[in-house]
Amino acid sequence: MENLDGRLVIGVSSRALFDLEAENEIFEKYGVAKYRKYQEEHEDEPLEKGTAFYLVKSLLELNKQANRPIVEVVVMSRNSPETGMRMLKSLDMYGLDITRVALSGGESLSKYLKAFSIDLFLSKDEGDVQRVMDSGICASALIYAPPTDFNPEDSRVKIAFDADAVIFSDESECRFKKEGIDAFYKYEKENADIPLKEGPFANLLKKLSSIQESLPTSIELSPLRLAIVTSRSLPSHFRVIKTLRKWGVYVDEAYFLGGLRKDELLKAFGAHIFFDDQDTHLSSSSKYVPAGKVPYYSGSEINSVVKEREAAKREQDENIQA
Repeated sequence: MENLDGRLVIGVSSRALFDLEAENEIFEKYGVAKYRKYQEEHEDEPLEKGTAFYLVKSLLELNKQANRPIVEVVVMSRNSPETGMRMLKSLDMYGLDITRVALSGGESLSKYLKAFSIDLFLSKDEGDVQRVMDSGICASALIYAPPTDFNPEDSRVKIAFDADAVIFSDESECRFKKEGIDAFYKYEKENADIPLKEGPFANLLKKLSSIQESLPTSIELSPLRLAIVTSRSLPSHFRVIKTLRKWGVYVDEAYFLGGLRKDELLKAFGAHIFFDDQDTHLSSSSKYVPAGKVPYYSGSEINSVVKEREAAKREQDENIQA
């Protein structure tokens, strides 16, 4: 029996890998029979590339550079084997070296992740992503629509992460939202030598870092490049860098933007994907680079704080309109 320990295993939904929004609209409007007929009629036409396509393609290239399998991709779809035929043919047409596929016939995909040893699940189904996040099985992100003209020129795989509530726990982010920026900086400065707690993407970052070390090139010349892009600014950077050092994680680039927009920076970096927890950063960044939203745990304090603030904002807007 094949053992996937030590490999990075990505579970990607068919709607994240390919642009299936037109097909999904047919399903939503006219039902499965019309959808099945449409897919059969277009079975030999390759699907358009989706948000996660270039990430998957580039990650699979790492296997060739390492001369051994270090990345495994599992395509996961709620299609049945019959309606999924076009997707299966598209994998072959694009030359993607993918051997594992899950076709659940309408069932939620989240319950099958453990069976495939998934480290990262990428999907456009909000319910599935939230269930995975709450279960703690693996890192999970809700994929945004693909940028209109993204075509990476760099052959290296480039992955960018926000810091708080993504790589690290949401503790500091929650403090900022509840007590303000001054209290946040004071606390971070006082606790600069205390490592931040792990967030939902900590284990993924650690695995990516270990893959960097295992590649034949030196870590500085690695074909896998990792970056942290955060709204933090000095002096809160000390705690971030010291935490990564404590974890034994090497990050190629780090940008402490102090509240500046992230989109232009990510465009310059050329991220194959960017993970963040806030729509305010993702909505603009996703126009330039593939992006995924990391949801909060349903029962977390920060989730309650964010919902309260959103409700207050809606009430304020309604009062203004009235």
